[in-house]
Amino acid sequence: MDGPILVIDRDAALPIGVQLVDGLRRGILAGILRPDDPVPSTRVLAAELGVSRSAVVAAYEQLAGEGYLEMRQGAPTRVAALERGHPGAVAAHRPESRPDAPDAAKSRESSAQAHAEPRSRPLEGSTGGGGPRIDLLPGRPSTARIDTRAWRSAWRHAASLDIPSESPPAFGVAALREQVADHLRQARGVACAADDVVVTAGTSEALSLVAFALASLVGGDPAIAVEHPGYPSARRTLERRGARTPPVAVDADGIMVEALRRMPQAPHAVMVTPSHQYPLGGRLPVAARLELLAWASDVDAVVIEDDYDSEFRHLGPPLPALASLDDGGRVVLVGSFSKVLTPWIRLGYLVLPPNAALRAAIAAIRDDEPCPVPGPAQDAAAALLASGAVRRHIAVTRRDYAHRRRLVIEALGGLPGAPLSGLDGGLHAVIGLPDATTADVVVARLAAQGVAVAQLAEYSAVPGDEPAGIVFGYAGPGDTLLAEGLARIRDAIIAAT
Repeated sequence: MDGPILVIDRDAALPIGVQLVDGLRRGILAGILRPDDPVPSTRVLAAELGVSRSAVVAAYEQLAGEGYLEMRQGAPTRVAALERGHPGAVAAHRPESRPDAPDAAKSRESSAQAHAEPRSRPLEGSTGGGGPRIDLLPGRPSTARIDTRAWRSAWRHAASLDIPSESPPAFGVAALREQVADHLRQARGVACAADDVVVTAGTSEALSLVAFALASLVGGDPAIAVEHPGYPSARRTLERRGARTPPVAVDADGIMVEALRRMPQAPHAVMVTPSHQYPLGGRLPVAARLELLAWASDVDAVVIEDDYDSEFRHLGPPLPALASLDDGGRVVLVGSFSKVLTPWIRLGYLVLPPNAALRAAIAAIRDDEPCPVPGPAQDAAAALLASGAVRRHIAVTRRDYAHRRRLVIEALGGLPGAPLSGLDGGLHAVIGLPDATTADVVVARLAAQGVAVAQLAEYSAVPGDEPAGIVFGYAGPGDTLLAEGLARIRDAIIAAT
């Protein structure tokens, strides 16, 4: 690699980092470096070329983002099999390269996306019969940086354990509950114990448990207020469990507590996304969080806190979870590992407050409906968390997502009549549009070009009051497909406005 591919000219105007990227990219496109070939470690290549290791690290990370390299924790960096649609895919293809692993990985990722949480599901009309070529539906995480060695080790550990003759414990395997509590203490500042954690099969099952528990406590169909606009799948889940879902308006920061206070009849509970309002992206200030808790105390209501992607904060320091501010036993924290890792494992949790009646109601439900998460999956997840692989994964993907966020801002920031928002944290962005007709035209044009995005109108909780715009994710695709998708979004908006 230090021969015809990489020649560093220290007198050239191009920075060394740019020369590294260009040289490696040329070698891959020319077929000198083939799919699945390992590249030297950053330390070795830096020593061979006499450059700083940080320059090599930055070059590898850029090429990984562009889809030329595969970087995984605990494994050598390798040349990637270029994605379909990648401008260099044909040039880089070699029949003799190993065909199985890249295709298998793509198949697993495609299958994982098909089983994503309701927040991630394709909204009606957003994809063609064969699926989009560039899938920018919100909620898709990247699985490219998952430490596969730690992942496999965790599943081997689970398979090595004795096979019990009973169902998993009602609230989940003790080791997993301990690890979730430890994760939340470190990542979110929530001082909870393992006994406070209930393992669930993702967010939907967690919300179902809470809805059924509230129904038993109030002796009928509970009223659970929801944000408008807000998470549509959560609203539908609650409604299917018999709950009424009165809407509450949000502003740039999140739910408007004053609107809650003005409701003619106080709801039994309210579901909020305070760390990253879904989908608009606001962040509820601490003062408003305390006001929300005071309202809940005044009307004897429960607050359901959906903390869905709070680990990925791009601007400003993280704010404390509502659950960490709650001293009245009002907040039920709902979380999952779908955005942190992958929705493929369907693993979520509840963190219950010191509310004896609520805990008893959930325990009664689990007496009849045992924990649906298989024991081996819980054992594997506990081992993965204990290994530190999840914390490392969050750190590396946070950097990746911050980089892709910058690509979004560079491509779509400043478009007249199309404000870009929702980018302070998380994995998606929102573009406001002048009216519903314009949004329909933009989405239809993108769908015809194989680009899937969501209509902002689909997030409305009030029929007839649908905001105009689009919602799209930027975490899942590599840089090349993301750049193409962003260019097509830009062209579609310019043509329609």
